[in-house]
Amino acid sequence: MRVEYDPEAMSQASFYRFLTSVVVPRPIAWVSTVASDGGSENLAPHSFFSIASTDPPIVQFTSIGRKDSLRNVEDTGEFVVNFSSAPLMALINATAIDHPRSVSEFETAGVEREDSRCVRPPRVAASPVVLECRSHTTLRMGNSTLVFGRVVHAAVEDSCLVDGRPHSRSLQPLAKLGGDEWGTLGEILHLRRIPYEEPGTR
Repeated sequence: MRVEYDPEAMSQASFYRFLTSVVVPRPIAWVSTVASDGGSENLAPHSFFSIASTDPPIVQFTSIGRKDSLRNVEDTGEFVVNFSSAPLMALINATAIDHPRSVSEFETAGVEREDSRCVRPPRVAASPVVLECRSHTTLRMGNSTLVFGRVVHAAVEDSCLVDGRPHSRSLQPLAKLGGDEWGTLGEILHLRRIPYEEPGTR
């Protein structure tokens, strides 16, 4: 027997909790930005994150409400997605605090930064992969804004590369689940995609 849910009959907060418990696991974009005056650096996790296009390379994260990350991207047109690795979980969680815009999460959480190559926001020095992005477009949808950024530069720790490709086990990806639950990489399954074959070609 199923339990039925009607979004129209539920509060926004209640259905938010339902959706974020169902759409799991979610990769976490640890987004670094700077204010337009360059005076403050923001670092915040966003668990609504994905690839939007591969040619050109565009990634996308969602800001629920008008978060500092969104405001800074709108003002400067730049951001960095820092890969969320399991050893960094405590630091990532510490940067989720809703600080005033003038406060730098790099400072409050003690996150070591490094200069980016092509954009102004700094990179997280301990993150195994960084994607430097320039804003492509933003799309307002309901109570959220989707931020699309073109990847203009990427960097990966060489220890995480196997045959020239980032290796999942080495990256130790961290994911967000429902409520206060987080997830790490468990068993890795290998299953080849089945190609289509025209009838009678075997």
